[in-house]
Amino acid sequence: MPTAPAAVLYESAQPMVIEEVEVLPPQAGEVMVRMKAAGVCHSDLHVMKGDLPMPVPIILGHEGAGVVEEVGPGVTSVAPGDHVVPIWRASCGRCDFCLKGRPALCDMGTAMRFTGLMPDGNTRFRSAGGRSIRHYAGVSTFSSLSTMPEAAVVRIDPAFPLWKAALISCGVITGVGAVTHAAKVPPGSSVAVFGCGGIGLNIIQGARMVSAGPVIAVDAHPGKEAHARRMGAAHFINAAECDAVQAVKDLTGGRGVDYAFEAIGQPRAIEQAYDSLKKGGTCVVSGICRADARAAINVNQLVYAEKTLRGTLYGSTRPRIDVVNLMRLHESGALQLDELLTRTWRLEQINEAYEALERGEVARSLIVWE
Repeated sequence: MPTAPAAVLYESAQPMVIEEVEVLPPQAGEVMVRMKAAGVCHSDLHVMKGDLPMPVPIILGHEGAGVVEEVGPGVTSVAPGDHVVPIWRASCGRCDFCLKGRPALCDMGTAMRFTGLMPDGNTRFRSAGGRSIRHYAGVSTFSSLSTMPEAAVVRIDPAFPLWKAALISCGVITGVGAVTHAAKVPPGSSVAVFGCGGIGLNIIQGARMVSAGPVIAVDAHPGKEAHARRMGAAHFINAAECDAVQAVKDLTGGRGVDYAFEAIGQPRAIEQAYDSLKKGGTCVVSGICRADARAAINVNQLVYAEKTLRGTLYGSTRPRIDVVNLMRLHESGALQLDELLTRTWRLEQINEAYEALERGEVARSLIVWE
């Protein structure tokens, strides 16, 4: 039975524990992936803090890239040695959501996310003492070796750097997709982005890529300004020092913006994004909130101002197609990746990495094994 170092969460609000875990071989329709890079993303932090309850013990991590080490019976789309990106919302390809081009809503991925189990109802991780360990989003990229469904991987060009592919697998595709797929922002539209973390920076980048403008970045951490401007923001509002809604309106002649995006996962930020819209504007929420979170909005504005409020998961993209498309956009020079990476960490530094994320010290960071 192969073993691998992994970061295991045994209890919410407690540090993850680095230990060797047993990784069961892939069954029919499954693959085993040797991870090379894994993203330090806020979604995992919600589970760590207990905002999003999950069964424990569990190996977190949903953003990453690696190399296929072994495949189970019936696997045809990848082979050992292939470079792949994990999809943290695997889809069946047959249900109504999949057939309508909305694979992130597939019940298969939803079930794996909330149960921490593989589609057959079991796990592929064991502790040294034989205790079952749950999966996160079906991929658990915080284990250097992870068994997952074939449907949870996309084969990529082996010439494309794996650390860049890891950035695309969640933060980039979610942020850019929120602009291009969820909101379908037209050129010349004014945009405000509330939250300049990994997702928010890529929303800013997506707005730049579709020639939106002006693009206004809003964050309570002034250190995020340089990152936001690098991605394409024309203005930066320090939400800790002013009324962010009024500041957005001041920059848009008192009207507000055509599109506002919330990328933090806080009810107050959702309310601010909605309130910063002009008449006929659209607010798109991509941030993950606490499971019990509620936001208060002026409902009359839905009618009298014809505002739109909608959510987006995975950027409302088709990951199996759009991951590859984003790689091509990077190769053409349209999509920035090098500028996103603030620093890298070793697996044993993972708790330190999340402390830096909470302090707002990084744009995007990665756990790397090589």
